[in-house]
Amino acid sequence: MSDTTGNKLPYAGVRVIEFTHMVMGPTCGMLLADLGAEVIKVEPIDGDATRRLLGSGAGFFPTFNRNKKSIALDLKKPEGIGVALRLIASADIVSENFKPGTMKKLGLDYGSLKKLDPRLIYVSHKGFLPGPYDHRTALDEVVQMMGGLAYMTGRIGDPLRAGTSVNDIMGGMFGAIGAMAALRQREQTGEGCEVQSALFENNVFLVAQHMMQFAATGKAADPMPSRISAWGVYDVFTVKDGEQIFLAAVSDKQWAVFCKAFGLASMLADPRLKTNNDRVLARDWMMPLLRSHLAGYSAAELSAVFEKNELPFAPITKPHELFDDPHLNATGGLAPVRMNDGSESKVPLMPFTLAGERPGIRLQPPLLGEHTSALLREAGYSEEDIAALKRQHVTAGD
Repeated sequence: MSDTTGNKLPYAGVRVIEFTHMVMGPTCGMLLADLGAEVIKVEPIDGDATRRLLGSGAGFFPTFNRNKKSIALDLKKPEGIGVALRLIASADIVSENFKPGTMKKLGLDYGSLKKLDPRLIYVSHKGFLPGPYDHRTALDEVVQMMGGLAYMTGRIGDPLRAGTSVNDIMGGMFGAIGAMAALRQREQTGEGCEVQSALFENNVFLVAQHMMQFAATGKAADPMPSRISAWGVYDVFTVKDGEQIFLAAVSDKQWAVFCKAFGLASMLADPRLKTNNDRVLARDWMMPLLRSHLAGYSAAELSAVFEKNELPFAPITKPHELFDDPHLNATGGLAPVRMNDGSESKVPLMPFTLAGERPGIRLQPPLLGEHTSALLREAGYSEEDIAALKRQHVTAGD
C-alpha cells in the first residue's frame, strides 16, 4: 500500500479490525490507516452514530474515519459474531472503545481472542485504566473537570473545558502509539499483547507540567487567565478597530528588537525592565503602557512589523478561517474529503511528514457498509452466504 507519491507506507500489510465509535477509537484507527494499515471499521447495521450527529459533532465522522473500509454488522446475532471472528482471524490488531464489559459479553474481549491467536494485538480505549474509577462512565469533559485541565483553562471559579476533544484525540493517538510498540515487541517475542489507553490518564499527562510546577515551587498553579506569565510580553492585545492579536517578546534579545521596532527607547533603557524576570515583575505597570502605545496600530501593521523582525505573533483565528490559510493550502496540509451528505470539503492531514510528504487520503470516509460484500468474499463467504446474511439483516451495505 502506497501514498500518492508511490512510496510504501510504514504500516502497509498490517490489518486492523476496529469496533469503535465517536472520536477516541476512530482516531487510533485513522492514524494507523494514514500510515498504511488496512483498517476495517465494523459498524452497526444503522451505522456509527457520528454519521448523524448535529452541532459540535457534525464533523466527527469525516474527520476521523478516512482511509478505512466499512462493514455493517449486527453483533447481537450469533451470525454477526461469526463474521467478526472470521475477520479477526486475519487481523494483526483489534481496536475497541466500548464501555467496560461490552466486548466480553460479545466474546470479543482480549482474553477470549488471545486463546485463538496469541499474536493478536488488542487496543482498548477507555475512560480510566484499571482501578477504582474504571466502572465510571467518562467523557472528554468529565476527565477535563476531574483532571485539572478545565480548572487551568477557565478563570478562577469558572472551570472551562478546552475548545476541542483533546483527550479523545490524544487518547486515540496514545492507543496507536501503544499498538506500534506492541507490533515491534511482537517482532522480538512472537507474542501479541493488550494495549490500554484512557481519557483520565491522558488528561493527567497533559497537566503534568502544572503538577510539577507545584512540586518545584510549593505553590499551586493558577489557571491560565490568572497565571503569572513566565515571559514579560506574552499577551493578547486589543488594537485599532477592536481587532485582537497575540504578541510576544520572550527573551532579552527579543525585547530589545521589539523596543527598537516601536520606538520604545526609554523602556529599553529603563533598568527596571532589563531582564525578562524584571519585566515579569513589572507587568502591572509595564503592560498598560505597551497596550496604550500599540493601540493605534492595526493587527495587519503589527503582524508586518513582528514578522519582519522575527518576533512571535499570531492573529486570533476562528477554526473555519483555517480553510483559507495560505500556509496550509500551500503545503498540502488540507486534503479533499467526502462529507456525510456526499459533499466535498477539506480536512487537515496528520501534522508530520514522511520523506517530505504528508500521509494523505487513499480512501474517502466510507459509506455505511461500503465494503461489506468484498470483505465477506475475502473472508471466504460464498455469494449465497452473503445474500443470506443480508436477508437475515446480519450485514448491510454493498
